[in-house]
Amino acid sequence: MKIQILGTGCPKCKKLTELADQAAKELSLDYVIEKVTEIPRIMEFGVMTTPALAVDGRVLSAGHVPSYDKVKELLEKAKG
Repeated sequence: MKIQILGTGCPKCKKLTELADQAAKELSLDYVIEKVTEIPRIMEFGVMTTPALAVDGRVLSAGHVPSYDKVKELLEKAKG
């Protein structure tokens, strides 16, 4: 599973990265985290507000930092 954090590196983006990493570990997922920081690449996802969370190229959340429980729920659903 590729967990992608879309954002320019702001504090909210860093927080989302931490939450996603923690949730993925707790769920025992086989994952890598990719930080997508280039604006043109972020726009390719159709995201206009960051931070955003994507899994395998599919945007699950954008424009805010979801709660830890929500991040965990999104990752659990994404793993199928």
